[in-house]
Amino acid sequence: MKRSTRLAAALTSLLLMVGFASPAMSQNDPDMLTILTSGHDETQAMALILTMQAMDNQVDAQILLCDEAGDLAVGELAGDSPVFEGPDASPAQMVQRLIGNGVTVEVCAIYLPNREYTDADLIDGVGIAQPPAIGALVADPGVRLFTF
Repeated sequence: MKRSTRLAAALTSLLLMVGFASPAMSQNDPDMLTILTSGHDETQAMALILTMQAMDNQVDAQILLCDEAGDLAVGELAGDSPVFEGPDASPAQMVQRLIGNGVTVEVCAIYLPNREYTDADLIDGVGIAQPPAIGALVADPGVRLFTF
C-alpha cells in the first residue's frame, strides 16, 4: 500500500513538473521566427503586428532584429519611429510590448560590433543572438520563418 502511494505521489510530482516546465520550454523553443531587417517604419510595424496576431493564435514567437531594424532595440534610437493608427503604437513600442509578453527579442550577432553601440545601449530585455541557435531555428522544419 505504501509503495503504491509513493508511486502515485512520484507520478503526480513528475506530471506537475512537466506542466510547469512547458511555458519555459516554449519560450526557448519557438515555432515562429520573425527576422526583421527593414528600416522602413511601416514594414516594421506590419511585421510586428503580424507577429502579435500569430501569438494571439497560440504561436510561440521569437524576433531577430538585424540591419536597420536593429535600431528599434537601441535606447536612444527607439523613440525615432512614428506611431501608427491601428495598433496606436510605434514599432519600438511594439517591440517593448512583445518583450513584456515574454517574447525573446534579439539583435543579430553582427549588429553591435559594426556600430558605435554596445549591449549596454540596448533596451531592457533585448539580447544578442547566437548564430548557432538561430541557425538551428532556421533549419528546423517545425519553425515558420517570416522575413521583413
